[in-house]
Amino acid sequence: MAFPLFQVDAFTAVPFAGNPAAVCLLPAPAEPGWMQRVAREMNLSETAFLARREDGWGLRWFTPAVEVALCGHATLASAHVLWEEAVLTAGEEARFHTQSGLLTCRKNGQWIEMDFPATAEEPASPPGSLAEALGATPRYVGRNKFDFLVEVDSEETVRALAPDHALLRTLPVRGVIVTSRSADPRFDFVSRFFAPGSGIEEDPVTGSSHCCLAPFWGKRLKKTGMTAFQASARGGVVRVTLQGDRVLLGGQAVTVLRGQLL
Repeated sequence: MAFPLFQVDAFTAVPFAGNPAAVCLLPAPAEPGWMQRVAREMNLSETAFLARREDGWGLRWFTPAVEVALCGHATLASAHVLWEEAVLTAGEEARFHTQSGLLTCRKNGQWIEMDFPATAEEPASPPGSLAEALGATPRYVGRNKFDFLVEVDSEETVRALAPDHALLRTLPVRGVIVTSRSADPRFDFVSRFFAPGSGIEEDPVTGSSHCCLAPFWGKRLKKTGMTAFQASARGGVVRVTLQGDRVLLGGQAVTVLRGQLL
């Protein structure tokens, strides 16, 4: 049996930027070991697997190394595929049942808005190796259930980071978010995300990290709506809106490949 397979660049309006994700449409839930092998074959930061349910879609995400509990860009890519392939009409809501609960997406013009749980950080004592691994002095360190969040002094510092990924891999978290205020007036803040322990040295644009960044910067900037830039080599724009214990993540997406998984 052949399954439709797509590669989508998420959090970008142009091809070959943002964060690429593979999206596989399945007629029924698949065996986890098989999905992990497919994700390893795709060799992208995330591969999403969608299986139809009566009240939406079951959605699971795999890096080349592990299954993850929350992934923004592959959710954005999945919703984009359902609308672009006319599986859903433009006015229909995409409903995804995941390890992180029900996630919903809506179209808003050329943008897709995803309703995700906020994952606010709390102040944390950093491991002694954190600053050494990043090669930068933290201004602030926090931690949520997934990641460390590190604020540094400037966008220039964020962009110049060249971490020791082997040392980062030893930290007891999914990944490390590094952030600062933006020097560009179009954006409120910038960030980068490193997750070598999950098989991803640097994720190009990370939806789930913005579920932490949104409340972090919302308190500091006294804003509920912000525009962010993830300053990886590919780069991507994320709109964030705080709604209580939820975060609306807005992004665009472009399909770059269509095929069949044989």
